[in-house]
Formats: sequence, C-alpha cells, structure tokens
Amino acid sequence: LRLCLGGWGSLVNPTGVAACPESGRLAVAHDGKKRIHVFGPSGVCLRRFGERGDAGNDIKYPLDVTVTSDGHVVVTDGGDCSVKAFDFEGRGVLAVREGFCLPWGLDATPKSEVILTDSEAGALYRLAADFRRGELKKCQMIRSRLVSPRAVAVCQTSGAVVVIEHLKARGPGKGSTRVKVFSAEMDLIGQMDSFGLNLVFPSRIHATAVAFDKEGRVIVTDVCSQAVICLGKPEEFPAFNPLISHGLSYPVGLTYTADDSLVVLDSGDHSIKVYSS
Repeated sequence: LRLCLGGWGSLVNPTGVAACPESGRLAVAHDGKKRIHVFGPSGVCLRRFGERGDAGNDIKYPLDVTVTSDGHVVVTDGGDCSVKAFDFEGRGVLAVREGFCLPWGLDATPKSEVILTDSEAGALYRLAADFRRGELKKCQMIRSRLVSPRAVAVCQTSGAVVVIEHLKARGPGKGSTRVKVFSAEMDLIGQMDSFGLNLVFPSRIHATAVAFDKEGRVIVTDVCSQAVICLGKPEEFPAFNPLISHGLSYPVGLTYTADDSLVVLDSGDHSIKVYSS
C-alpha cells in the first residue's frame, strides 16, 4: 500500500473511482454533499463538485465515474437515469437522459468514447460526444440480453470490454455474479461465473468492480473474501491469482493509473487505497 486517501467523513458511501490517463488525477463518486471529489496524484483533494439537487449540474445519486483522455469527468446518475459530463473545474458540459432505464457502470476508451451498462435494460451502450462543445454525437446500444450488468471496463490496448452481471438468487442468498468479456467487435470471448470460480477457489466470490491491467488481464474486486483477484486473460479463464488479500473491508471500485498503480475504492472504511505495481 503506497497511499490511503479519504477515510471516515470525507467520502460517504463511495460508489466509483477513475484515473485521468493524462494527469494522474483521481475522480471519486460518493453520496456526500458534493458528489464528485478530484484528488491529485499526491493525495490532495483538488476540487469537489456535483451538488445534490435538481439543477442541470447537480447529481442526485452517482453510481459510477470515469475520466476521458481529453480530461472530462463522466458520471452515471441513478437518481434521474442520466449520464452527465463535467470538466475538471466542475462545470457541467453535457447531460444525456434519452432512453436509459438505469445507467450504472462506465469506462472510457482511448478515443474518449464511453462504454456504459444499463442495469435495468440489460444492455451495453457506446456513447460518443464532443465534450468540449457539449455535443452528443451518438449513443448506440452495442449489446443486449445481459443480466443486470453493472461494472464495466475497456482494455486500453485491445478494445475488449469486460462486464460484471448480477444474477438473481435461487432460493435464499445474495445471488451470484458472472464476468463476461467481449472483443472490440462485441463477440463473446470468455466468461466465468461464481460456480466456475468455486471450482478453482474454495470460497464464494461476489465480484463488484472490474478493470484490465496493461497486459490485458481481467482484475476484479471480491467483497466476500475482501480481496482483489486477477482472473487472467479471457482466453486463460479460469485463472485465479489474489493480488491483494488483506487490508480491504468492502472493495467496490477499481482502476489503474498511467504509472500502473492499482487504485481500490473501499466502501467499508470510505477510503481510496493506492498500491504500487
């Protein structure tokens, strides 16, 4: 562990974290008075924005956040089922409300497009916009018939997309999760559910967040074992390699910085934990 940011009081029920590819700044979504906090690489909070409310720049309930390569913070707002984009000063530049049932997870591509899940519609969307001008270019459904998709990540080298589906429980229990990986052309290239993971790992896994490392391996957070786990490349499934197995209480967010540090958002103690590669 190299750095721990936040802690009790400053981040209320945090839901998402993202790193700016250019500047190394971290954006965190949470349920406090100002919903987005931006931290510098040293851990100093540089800015807070996104008030709770009904105005255009307000955020009712942020579910996830990403940062585009051109320096815009994009948030899914479960409160009014929208996707909202801001510059790093906190000025709202675009809000997309059309057609979403419950937009949830999102991640940016190297071209500053955004891939996002709609958990209620069971769909995956690609959103392209000129954020500087505040113009939406297209919002296209690229995959349907998913089961409650939530967290999503884009591989910055291959363009592959990984999604975590939340499956309904059969009988008592929380239900289970399934990790699906699609190629850049949206062909299914690998999947692993909790049952498959149980074959290679003795305890139950409930994946909450997902990322690709720079080698294209799939990394997930698991709230059951309070760990971060590498599942390997999609063609290697099922692989199992715990990367962080202690010091976490309820990991819900995951991202890599440009210097390959691993950032974990821990909702259990309301903190951001940065690990050297």
